[in-house]
Amino acid sequence: MRKIAFLIIIILFAAISTRAQTVTYKVYIVRFASTAHPFAIADWAYKGPTTDSVRINFMVWLIKGSNGKNILVDAGFLNDLPDAADFNVVKYTRPDSALLKLDIKPGDITDIILSHPHWDHIDGVGLFPNAHVWIQKDDYGYFVGGAWQKDGNNGGFNKRDVRTMLDLNLAGKLTLVDGDNKELMPGIKVFTGSRHTYNSQYVLVETGTNKIVLASDNIWIYYSLQHMVPASDGGTLDPAGYIKAMQRMKTMVSDTKFIIPGHDAAVFSVFPKVADGVAEVK
Repeated sequence: MRKIAFLIIIILFAAISTRAQTVTYKVYIVRFASTAHPFAIADWAYKGPTTDSVRINFMVWLIKGSNGKNILVDAGFLNDLPDAADFNVVKYTRPDSALLKLDIKPGDITDIILSHPHWDHIDGVGLFPNAHVWIQKDDYGYFVGGAWQKDGNNGGFNKRDVRTMLDLNLAGKLTLVDGDNKELMPGIKVFTGSRHTYNSQYVLVETGTNKIVLASDNIWIYYSLQHMVPASDGGTLDPAGYIKAMQRMKTMVSDTKFIIPGHDAAVFSVFPKVADGVAEVK
């Protein structure tokens, strides 16, 4: 009898310990810039309407962990890039300054998960001095290598970001993620398949309450998700894979509202406002 009671006590302590070690997360959408004018949906979604418009934002996503982790998905950009002028960017706030609305200082960011290495998602990496950076191995390899060869495709890439990533790798502050369905830390996994770039990735966060997919540019705007169409021309190297990835994302969440596209300003009408340009995904 004493042995049974002792065993029950051990099991209870183990259960309490496990519960105490479970990490929970809060997820925030942080806008740091917009475009001056709406775009036609057709500019962002394949064969979308030319007469209907979509407002475009530039955003990063903050994952706050109960374990003290402050994880960014993508890092935004600095506004001196010629590409920013091409998009007629307005209402720009540097990404590190935008995060101050959540009382997050640049040095508080522990990790940055890069969905892909386009200028508007990677250029701000250097703003966060303590962050460890995660990127897909194949995406990194093409970004720093093949993209700049004679037959390469470096559209959307910036040379200074290549140098930044090389320096991070040399400093031991970069992890190359090798493939699909990889857990980076408790409750946070990355998946591939959309091929927005050579091997772009999206992030699944298990908050403790919900599962949230931070799609970034693996879904540009809600229209693609709602109509199961790929991004417009140039938005993916594999249109069929882009659709399969969205179908897969739908199996990961309890409600499709928890699939967050990369540039659609409508996200701020879906989730509660925390501050100007900041919403919590819940």
